[in-house]
Amino acid sequence: MITGPLIALVFVALVVWLLVKKMNPIAVLLFSGLVMLVVSFFLGLPLAKIKQPTGLAGFNFIQYIIESLTDINAGVGLVIMIISGFVAYMDKIGASDALVTLAMKPLSVFKKFPYVLASLVVPLGQFLFISIPSAAGLALLLMATIFPILVKLGVSRLSAVSLITATTAFGIGPASAIALSAADVLQMDITAFFFGYQIPLVLVLSVTVTVSYFFVNQYYDRKLKAEEQLHPHEEPAPVQKEKAPLLYGILPVLPLVLLLMFSDFANLFPTPIKVDTNIAMLIGLLTALVCELIRKGNLKAVLQSLDVFWNGMGDIFKSVVTLIVAADIFSKGLISLGFIDGLLSVSQHIGLGGIGISVVMTIMIFLASILMGSGNAAFFAFGPLVPAIAGPLGVKSVQMILPMAMAASMGRTVSPIAGVLVAAATLGKVSPVDVVKRNMIPFLLALVVMLVYNFL
Repeated sequence: MITGPLIALVFVALVVWLLVKKMNPIAVLLFSGLVMLVVSFFLGLPLAKIKQPTGLAGFNFIQYIIESLTDINAGVGLVIMIISGFVAYMDKIGASDALVTLAMKPLSVFKKFPYVLASLVVPLGQFLFISIPSAAGLALLLMATIFPILVKLGVSRLSAVSLITATTAFGIGPASAIALSAADVLQMDITAFFFGYQIPLVLVLSVTVTVSYFFVNQYYDRKLKAEEQLHPHEEPAPVQKEKAPLLYGILPVLPLVLLLMFSDFANLFPTPIKVDTNIAMLIGLLTALVCELIRKGNLKAVLQSLDVFWNGMGDIFKSVVTLIVAADIFSKGLISLGFIDGLLSVSQHIGLGGIGISVVMTIMIFLASILMGSGNAAFFAFGPLVPAIAGPLGVKSVQMILPMAMAASMGRTVSPIAGVLVAAATLGKVSPVDVVKRNMIPFLLALVVMLVYNFL
């Protein structure tokens, strides 16, 4: 039956249009998914599986939401919330700032080579992004710290902003919502996904982007007029935050160290010790609390500071976890209308195969991320469909989902409406569109390199 897939395509187009129009992505995905389920019911199509039917079709549609909330909050949702709370607390006590300061110190040896120094901000910032997964948060930290340094060295304002936004292009590691969602879809341990698949790919992409920026920024800077150059004294006012000892820079990366120490990759202990992301984050939090108690000696104030952790969990639930739930309902609607079967049938008819479909979906998510200013909605909507597509097409699920996940975060970096890009451009007093011009060549090149690397 071709009616169902065609209706699904209409809904996909409608959702993309509504998201481009800045409609609430959670509401758009949730209600479009529910409507597709209702349409599937009246067309007599087999609906997506439901664990505990209520006995009444109308109530079953609500049950889809309940089961999705339950499953996601018990799994990847809880992980994301704990990570968000941990990141918020690290920012509160000044540990994130300390980490940035420590990471930037080695760059001082390149003072005589400003564009080499500037380009190295990308891989160094990517390392920071693993532990500080908030794109806007990291960008603002770097704007307050490394931006003035780059400017004093003679790098243009636009170059500095473009490089700082580029540090958030690869959403990888146990703290990334997209990476966690991808690992969850693959039913793979996040540590194995991170070290086994993401790291090798990102190493190649980081080299590609770093080298590309070295030439691109010099080319564009030569074209800038003298009055467009940023003078050393024209710096954004640094954000006033709580000062912390540089030793605190260890705290944000402590969970990552723990995950590595107790992973199968390290194999340091004769008896395997299982430490998941939740345990690692909570150990990091408790360690930070002890450090704060030693530093301040005020038990009441330290305990009160935990409110930041809980608020961080709530904020991410409101924005990201609910988005994952809504996207899950959306994907159930697509499946019920036969979108997967239709996609497989079309691909086989035109001879695309598994690699062809993977490339098309990767590019589609990249473009959707540019249009929406966020990679989350695009990936969360289509990522869960991968297992059902990959198997019949003869391609590994991880091979299909890895470039899709990376494209989602890369597309945000070349979107003039992305929050991180707008925030950094505003602080740097430059146009977001001009920043996108600087970012476009490196990340289009990275997209090509990624597809070649992944499928050859």
